[in-house]
Amino acid sequence: MPDSPTNDGPTNDDLTYEEARDQLIEVVRTLEQGGTSLAESLALWEQGEALAKVCQRALEGARARLDEALGEGTPSS
Repeated sequence: MPDSPTNDGPTNDDLTYEEARDQLIEVVRTLEQGGTSLAESLALWEQGEALAKVCQRALEGARARLDEALGEGTPSS
């Protein structure tokens, strides 16, 4: 049975930023090393795109929290 890089472990929505980032790093390393078939490369690319979205959502959420905290700490005019 062939390996399925997209079906291992928790779903992307269950990943923390750090977990998604680490998995994304591994996907990029695998793609950069080459030696995968076109189908495997496409599956890895799709997995990488999904992981990048998880990271982006986490960063946007963190930014919103920072903006909110900074906004609460400044006096209103």
